[in-house]
Amino acid sequence: MTEQATLTPQQIIRRKSAGEPVGPDEVPTVHRHVITVLLENSIGALNRVTNMFSARGFNLESVSVGPTDRERVSRLTLVTTGNDRIIGQVLQQLRNLVDTLVVDDVTNGEYVERELCLVKVSYTVESRPALMDIVEIFRGNVINITPETMTFEVTGPTSKINAFIGMMKPHGINELARSGRVAMRRHLAFEG
Repeated sequence: MTEQATLTPQQIIRRKSAGEPVGPDEVPTVHRHVITVLLENSIGALNRVTNMFSARGFNLESVSVGPTDRERVSRLTLVTTGNDRIIGQVLQQLRNLVDTLVVDDVTNGEYVERELCLVKVSYTVESRPALMDIVEIFRGNVINITPETMTFEVTGPTSKINAFIGMMKPHGINELARSGRVAMRRHLAFEG
């Protein structure tokens, strides 16, 4: 007897709404979530958050942390994936951590996000104008130049960063560094 045959209609509805597979051929629905966390800036606070992800087997795509306007509070931006049940567990586990002050899944609301990317590429006299055109289109900056390489800085949403990297690949990327996302809720000034 299959697992689906032993599930009640209520369990089937609950699983489908959480993005979990019901039948053997179904694939779980996985969503990417951006979660912001305000936590006390104490020794081991960041370590406890990352250990929680590791110990529970949650996927962690990106982590970015830095100080806030409050002296003893840091802002942590996490990007994780999972179905609704897993994301619910992640949020609950984060809220249960000792140093956590505020946990906010900004994914389903209006939010702004940015990522910083540094890309070092080799260039020649012939390829330099094309590289500069690409950087100008993406509103990037040249932050370092040598006779053989140029290092560019681009800031923007992840999709913009991915597109920029894709345009740089044919020119030969020597080195790449990405900051990970930072995000916060957007509050529109003229909301009704």
